[in-house]
Amino acid sequence: MTSKPVLTTDEPPAYRVERPEGASPLLLVCDHASRRLPQSLGTLGLGDAELAAHIAWDIGAEAVAQRLSERLDATLLLQNYSRLVIDCNRPPTAADSVPQVSGGIAIPGNQGLDASDLSRRRTAIFDPYQARLRNLLNLRAAARQQTVLVAVHSFTPNYLGFERPWHTGLMYHRDTRLAQALLTLLRADPGLCVGDNEPYAMGDLTDYTLPVHGESRRIPHVGIEIRQDLVSDVAGQHAWAERLALLLPQAVEALYARG
Repeated sequence: MTSKPVLTTDEPPAYRVERPEGASPLLLVCDHASRRLPQSLGTLGLGDAELAAHIAWDIGAEAVAQRLSERLDATLLLQNYSRLVIDCNRPPTAADSVPQVSGGIAIPGNQGLDASDLSRRRTAIFDPYQARLRNLLNLRAAARQQTVLVAVHSFTPNYLGFERPWHTGLMYHRDTRLAQALLTLLRADPGLCVGDNEPYAMGDLTDYTLPVHGESRRIPHVGIEIRQDLVSDVAGQHAWAERLALLLPQAVEALYARG
């Protein structure tokens, strides 16, 4: 494989930060915000339809996170490149860190990569993104700013023929504090089907951002998954952002009220 740089000097960096001085205790992250591919990788051998699908990004998650950041004056960290290049919410040692197959679709441009190829992708995209999150958390800690870490994701309505009934689901692992507070609030709406570690559960082998930056620092955290058909347009994105803008501060308040 070629040794040319993954990103050229005229391409966006691995991440962008919105409202870096946000006053909210919420620090929002969107690990799968973008479907952009570096010029050096072309299309990875995929067509337009595949690159617009869930295998490339979390549809609607970026817009929900941006609207939520705006409503709450919350700092937001967004990943600028597709998870097909390297998944910024997977341990780099995971088999699907750079997926050769995703959603049953082979990724030609990810076949036959050697250790050097994988290292270049990690150095260009994964490491800077995670380092920026670490830096944001360090700055907040130094300023004694209260921090609650929230990851915004979306999921497909149908997976391998199974129709997923959940409108939203919360992900967590050993630290249940924020997830349980938010679950209670979401389930107060009888019109919502809310998953508890569904459709995905968080774990050390499958996730990186929240275990490493939330659990290891003992920062309250939660992963929020929203079904993609509910946030595929502006109206749905705004509706979910408004719902979360109302409930997340209540969940944080309940969390700290318990001590």
